[in-house]
Amino acid sequence: MAMNEALEGRVPVELDARATEVYAHLFQALADPTRLAVLQHLSYGEHRLRDLVEHVGLAQSTVSKHVAFLLECGLVSVRPDGRSSWYALAEPEATARLINAAEALLGATGTSATLCGHLRRPRSVAPEAEAS
Repeated sequence: MAMNEALEGRVPVELDARATEVYAHLFQALADPTRLAVLQHLSYGEHRLRDLVEHVGLAQSTVSKHVAFLLECGLVSVRPDGRSSWYALAEPEATARLINAAEALLGATGTSATLCGHLRRPRSVAPEAEAS
């Protein structure tokens, strides 16, 4: 039986357009190698923009645009400190679950790929606790 025949007579499902856009935006954030590199660096702890520029080796304006996109998606948070801004993973545990799920899906489809361990297993000690 063809796919179209199997669907005949079924009522089309209404998709939530807003939810579709939100998910697409999140996955777009993860679709860029530079943004994934930024997330991996932030999995080690807070970084200033200039630290991220040094790590990824791109122009400050380019890294700034990528960080802004990650902020917009809620994947990254910012903490002002005097004249500096410190960036961190907004939800390290949730991000780790997503990355682990993606790794499992890649493995199930025959692709073996692993991002840095810190992104897959967030730090157990919060930065505020380390300073004490």
